[in-house]
Amino acid sequence: MNGPRMAGAEEGSGAGMKTDVVSSWRELDDAIAEASRPRDTGHAHSAMVFRGLARASYTHVSSLSRLRGDYAALEPHLVRNFRKYAHRRRPGPAVWDWLALGQHHGLPTRLLDWTFSPLVALHFATASWPRDDAVLLGVDCHGAHRLLPEPLRAELDREGALLFTTEMLAAVAGDLPSFDRLSGEPFVAFFEPPSLDERVVNQSSVLSVTSRPEFQVQEWLEDHPELWRAWTLPPAVKAEVRERLDQAGVTERVLLPGLDGLAAWLRRYYTPGTAEDDTQGGASMSGADADRQEEGRMGA
Repeated sequence: MNGPRMAGAEEGSGAGMKTDVVSSWRELDDAIAEASRPRDTGHAHSAMVFRGLARASYTHVSSLSRLRGDYAALEPHLVRNFRKYAHRRRPGPAVWDWLALGQHHGLPTRLLDWTFSPLVALHFATASWPRDDAVLLGVDCHGAHRLLPEPLRAELDREGALLFTTEMLAAVAGDLPSFDRLSGEPFVAFFEPPSLDERVVNQSSVLSVTSRPEFQVQEWLEDHPELWRAWTLPPAVKAEVRERLDQAGVTERVLLPGLDGLAAWLRRYYTPGTAEDDTQGGASMSGADADRQEEGRMGA
């Protein structure tokens, strides 16, 4: 693997986060396999979750923080009114179910989108902005969860689970203020959303939640460099990876089931290498609102 370089500038994929620049699909595939190998975690499979950014200038900050101003004060109002007006679509009883549903449909939240599949993350990293460097980030969620407050660690240990479910989070913290009070030190937890639709299932979706609305995953990454790996894909490698993914059927047609995903796949497939300004093009896990990819969100 080539030597590490600093990815991004002012708002790089993380404004100082070190990434390894890869020179080919094969090199990237080998690097992902090595980073994903289980290492005495008690779990038979990889403990890595992944996130893909189509541009190295994107960041790992929440859509809630993009509201700017006193955005933390807006969080309870957003959640309360979303639950009120989305009452016909009840995802589950816990606030965590509602947060997952809101994130899924573009509500500004403190959550970020991840996936168990590096191929899914690479789709969102390569489906748009072909002339820009892309970034693939992998985080060791088992290592991240060893840093959690004791009540959360105990719940994971009791279930023998790698990630939380919404029910497990609710068993420890029934609302966001209770969650935030679990520790004076900021932390990040990863959970699997309920199977809201085929998109969530097909994308092997995972969500992260920070212990305070003001605290960003970006900051957590900078504080814990031993728990993640990141790879920069220059444009030539990005194109090679995109071709491999298309050959393997990892496309909008599968990851964004429905006519919107089909149209996005056809638009990109029949205009290869020319979608310089196409921030939609399947580079959004929700399949909606192109502006949200500008926020650096893989999954919305």
